[in-house]
Amino acid sequence: MIVLGLTGSIGMGKSTTANLFRAEGIEVFDADATVHRLYQHEAVPLIEAAFPGTTRDGAVNRTILAAKVLGDHAALQKLESIVHPMVAAARDAFVCDAKIRGLPLVVLDIPLLLETGNVKVDAIVLVTAPESVQKRRLSERPDMTEARIAAILARQMPDGDKRKKADFIIDTSLGLASAEAEVRTILQKFIGPKAQSET
Repeated sequence: MIVLGLTGSIGMGKSTTANLFRAEGIEVFDADATVHRLYQHEAVPLIEAAFPGTTRDGAVNRTILAAKVLGDHAALQKLESIVHPMVAAARDAFVCDAKIRGLPLVVLDIPLLLETGNVKVDAIVLVTAPESVQKRRLSERPDMTEARIAAILARQMPDGDKRKKADFIIDTSLGLASAEAEVRTILQKFIGPKAQSET
């Protein structure tokens, strides 16, 4: 089974590209969605113990938690030590299940794939866009402040460095049709048009 790693900095269009893979019948593991689920279930007591006052009504309050760890390297490391092993376990279970079911290819959607470097994939697909497009997209998000954007970008490898490490690059500034064509080209390279249509 082929495992593709899908990554890209914030505001580059990675979620949209992940959905393009899904539209082609490919199953995608969403690391961000997994964190959201953990913040409502398994991770709640551990995060409350580590960061008292960050949960409300049995779930992690992401705004309060972000305020506690934003710009605090030690706090962020503590949070990651709780969440990352849980995400890794969910990811491994996803891959194992896909192999058992005989899927030819899956995608792991992981924002910090290149930064962590501890996830084994067969190829890396980078979603990118010019900096001006990225900044415009981020400015349109209601939950984004300049401080939050700066903190997120500080954790992410510069896009130019990511391009050097990627096996495939999808520039989402070229439009949806272009991205769709790139996704299909990647899938045909690994599993062929016939196998792709059967997934």
